[in-house]
Amino acid sequence: MTNTENTTDQPPSSLLNKIKRFLTIKPSSVDDVSLLLKDALSSRLIDKEAQFIAERAIRLGDTTVKEIMIPRVEMVTLTSEEEPNALITRIIESGHSRYPVLGATKNEVRGILLAKDLLTILDKDLENFQLNSFIRDIKIVPESKKADSLLEEFKKDRSHMAIVMDEYGTISGLVTIEDILEELVGEIEDEHDPEDLDDLIQVSEFEYIADATLELSIFEEKFEKDFGDIDAETLAGLFINKLGLLPKVGDKIDLDNMILSITAADKRKVKKIGITIKTNR
Repeated sequence: MTNTENTTDQPPSSLLNKIKRFLTIKPSSVDDVSLLLKDALSSRLIDKEAQFIAERAIRLGDTTVKEIMIPRVEMVTLTSEEEPNALITRIIESGHSRYPVLGATKNEVRGILLAKDLLTILDKDLENFQLNSFIRDIKIVPESKKADSLLEEFKKDRSHMAIVMDEYGTISGLVTIEDILEELVGEIEDEHDPEDLDDLIQVSEFEYIADATLELSIFEEKFEKDFGDIDAETLAGLFINKLGLLPKVGDKIDLDNMILSITAADKRKVKKIGITIKTNR
């Protein structure tokens, strides 16, 4: 009598051979690994969720921080020259736990401020407040750095955020440990994340990020402008009217004391618009 006990629970020998080969020989491409994982899924060695995470973990090695970073125009930053009350108000309104601190020049990185470090002084006189005494070191990485390598560094030194620089020493954006983890497991909903972001957010002393659907009347009131001669109801409509065509990421228009730039868009519509107030710095 042939013994068939437990044979249905055993993986096929061909798959076992593939796994053994994978453990001893480096696959020639990420696609090779994906095929192996699909074989493992079909043979019930792993489930769908495990396959999803495993494939994304492997592809993380080919992902640069530039691909997943928060762009410069959307960063909420602080400077040591700001008036303390205005600085603390922006921290409270934005609701983040960490803030890059910049110097007098646009690309000078002083460090990082943890919002929790300010808890001890919120009920005290801010006349002698010195932001520099609360600044901690922050990691600075190039755009080309691989996401999996940065994740290992985050784990090693227990940090959570890094500033991303391009090859010319210009700040490109920032990347957090959460950004990398979301590449592995998908969007992570933070309990403190608002369900709907404000249409207009101040990200630094002279910079804002606006939803393209921001009502033009609100923009006019906020920045003391008057575009009564322009047929537009939203900020995107104003941009398109001024430019004369559907803009793409990177397009800019000059409005006297400010510059508007497209930071997010697709083939059909504008999504986000950066606002930079001109200064004499």
